[in-house]
Amino acid sequence: MNRGASAANTRDYLFDNYKVLLIVLVVMGHFIEPCYRNNAFLYTLKWLIVSFHMPAFIFISGYFSKRELKFSVILKKLLVPYIVYEFVYYFFYIFVLHKETGLYLLYPKFSLWYLLALFVWRAVTPLVKKCPHYLWLSAAAGLFIGCSDMADNFLSLPRILYFYPFFLAGTDFDRSVLTKLRKKSFRLLSAAAIAVFTGCILCIPVFGTLSVKVFYGRYNYDFLGQDVLTGILWRALCYAIGFAMTFAGLLLVPARKMFFSYIGTRTMAVYLFHGLTYSYLKDCTNLLKNITTVPESLLLLCGCVLLTAVYSIPQLTAFTNKVAALQFPAAAAQIGISFVHATSDSVTGFYLRTCHLLHERMTAFTWLLYRRKAHGFGPMMFLGGRF
Repeated sequence: MNRGASAANTRDYLFDNYKVLLIVLVVMGHFIEPCYRNNAFLYTLKWLIVSFHMPAFIFISGYFSKRELKFSVILKKLLVPYIVYEFVYYFFYIFVLHKETGLYLLYPKFSLWYLLALFVWRAVTPLVKKCPHYLWLSAAAGLFIGCSDMADNFLSLPRILYFYPFFLAGTDFDRSVLTKLRKKSFRLLSAAAIAVFTGCILCIPVFGTLSVKVFYGRYNYDFLGQDVLTGILWRALCYAIGFAMTFAGLLLVPARKMFFSYIGTRTMAVYLFHGLTYSYLKDCTNLLKNITTVPESLLLLCGCVLLTAVYSIPQLTAFTNKVAALQFPAAAAQIGISFVHATSDSVTGFYLRTCHLLHERMTAFTWLLYRRKAHGFGPMMFLGGRF
């Protein structure tokens, strides 16, 4: 048997198929954002999607992050691509959307927070796992960050802390547990649990008044209109729902190779680039806002599935792979030293030093941005500062 056939036979299609489902839900979740309040079907779907699609994605990311990597590798594969795609989104916003924005490396654009979060999680997890009861401590951090009044998108720290327990749980997960649980009785129980949760969304009044943003992990309790105790209780419930729905999905998706399984190996390209299409439709047209009827909603969802297939073409995945293989600058050595020092204080401190070093290396480009101010684009923003 040749090597390619051997790799195909050992591939775990369960996770590929689950990632396909999740990336489709990510695309749908974004595209229905402007219109999900227009009918009960989209409203219920939005609640179902946000309750578990990112927890499940992050759990799987943790599962495939069991192997500890050198910091230089993590830097190259995650932080450098994050900066590259920040530039991509920046120029898209400026030249296509004609939207006033800036190169906010401290404030990730759209879905780029996930790359930044993966970078943090991969970098700090070996250290965190040396602490006793690290999973419970991470959950406590996720609960109490909701009490903070820091800017909700600053370094994506609120989301990084909120979703971290799912990543840690994924790194500890044993695949053999799924093999034992994927029996008919447990699968029926999982389907029933999803049906019950859907019924709760439809029938319990609180889901009609509570914001779906309770699942985002980005906003503090005050923004959500909750006092501290209520906010912590709801966030704890969100954790429970997220884990339950994640495992229900793992038990229900097919484990064999499907015609769409290949998309599961190309989710990064879909995740990164669907936001460009969404941003254009949201900011330059009224199409998404005017989806009101169920037939229109179904047509939009079909479009999301088609868009997922389009963005999973091999050329885009080849592009993301090349970006992940870029050679990082000589400043990486200094950044590595910064990371060592950061272990004695905070992740925030490490980020600030890292971004400061990157800022120094990009002075020439900053000057170009400054000069663009004279061409009618208004004051430019770079690393949070106005130029």
